[in-house]
Amino acid sequence: MDAAEFRKRGKEMVDYVADYLEKIEKRQVFPDVEPGYLRPLIAQCAPQDPESFEDVFKDIEKIIMPGVTHWHSPYFFAYFPAASSFPALLADMLCGGIGCVGFSWAASPACTELETVMLDWLGKMVNLPEEFLAGKDGKGGGVIQGSASEATLIALLAARTKTIRQVQSEKPELTEAEIMGRLVAYASDQAHSSVERAALIGAVKIKNVPSDDTFSVCGSALKKVLDEDKAAGLIPFFFCATLGTTPCCSFDKLLELGPICNKENIWMHIDAAYAGSAFICPEFRHLLNGVEFADSFNFNPHKWLLVNFDCSAMWVKKRSDLIGAFKLEPLYLQHHHQESGLVTDYRHWQIPLGRRFRSLKLWFVLRMYGVKGLQEHIRKHIRLSHQFEHLVLQDERFEICAKVVLGLVCFRLKGSNELNEALLKSINDAKKIHLVPCHLREKFVLRFAICSRTVESTHIKFAWQHISQLATDLLKTWVQNHHQQ
Repeated sequence: MDAAEFRKRGKEMVDYVADYLEKIEKRQVFPDVEPGYLRPLIAQCAPQDPESFEDVFKDIEKIIMPGVTHWHSPYFFAYFPAASSFPALLADMLCGGIGCVGFSWAASPACTELETVMLDWLGKMVNLPEEFLAGKDGKGGGVIQGSASEATLIALLAARTKTIRQVQSEKPELTEAEIMGRLVAYASDQAHSSVERAALIGAVKIKNVPSDDTFSVCGSALKKVLDEDKAAGLIPFFFCATLGTTPCCSFDKLLELGPICNKENIWMHIDAAYAGSAFICPEFRHLLNGVEFADSFNFNPHKWLLVNFDCSAMWVKKRSDLIGAFKLEPLYLQHHHQESGLVTDYRHWQIPLGRRFRSLKLWFVLRMYGVKGLQEHIRKHIRLSHQFEHLVLQDERFEICAKVVLGLVCFRLKGSNELNEALLKSINDAKKIHLVPCHLREKFVLRFAICSRTVESTHIKFAWQHISQLATDLLKTWVQNHHQQ
């Protein structure tokens, strides 16, 4: 394919993507395929001779689309939103076109510098304390990670290194292995599984701190666990606070937890993967109060800020903590500007070496929507979640299981877990809408997340009518079957 054909095919692909997104609600939201569907549809080996673009293009509808779950469908209410917008798609095209691998400033100055400035823009939008911003000569700053899981892992590894060095300076007789064996990380019993995974990869113990009846961790619960562990000779070093938990979007109490972490010299990382985008709205910014106590903070613009995956924004108060943990300088990566103090080499802030020019997506979206356009997107989703909550509350067969704060509603039929499992199965088997469940304590709960950029009030009404009808059908057969038994 030469440049002339690329121009032609590029326009065709843009049309295809625009048509796909414009008409997505006509497609069944969840595919009809069984595991292994794809292998028989394609050749056993790569072709020896080149094929035409037409042949490849035809196979998109034939082979790929039948196995796609349509995350951007207005009938998709599962997990959390995956952001998508046309400006972000265009920026991703440019990112691929430039095709730099931006591991250091010298490897592509614009790639590094735009990221630093965009993370300052974003930090100001959520009103982060000054210490988290790079500015002209700040000690903090932001970086784009691939996902919140990566951000948590990076924070945990940086905290581990910092604590080991600190303990070694106070107790030089202890070996690194002895210290490692005593380190403990903490997170809510509602925290995402990726936090536990970070501890597994970091080879440290992790303990769950019990959440209260609003599924939040409060200061006294953390203090109790810390006191027990310190008495047993363990070394608490890291706490991951969650703002907007995955099961029910609950919020840990930062204003109670922060001072404890600071006093005990524990690194506090805040995971606000989903909820963080809402903090650009002044009426939701109070949910971030207490961030001033944190060492690192992370949220995902690729969930709710119209920036396509992947773009996970992470800030640290002291970038020297990250760089100190990960810095290796082989000669082939060195460049003569690196000690100038003006330069950030992002390879020291992350697990991979290479990185894409992801800040272009942020730049395009922030400029072409403006803060007001993004705020309106968030507010619309939250209005729609309250609309769904209201519909649920009008039906006495159902209950709401957690406070609706942002764009997630947790609900269930009053009754057994088996009944709710059967309801979810009938919803997902019908494939008109798509939902996933969670457990809140011992209850099996259905999660209804407002996801698509194009979702409207009519889609919410349709979803509720559909769920309500399936519940009616289910309860008829359920009562009969259980009477017979």
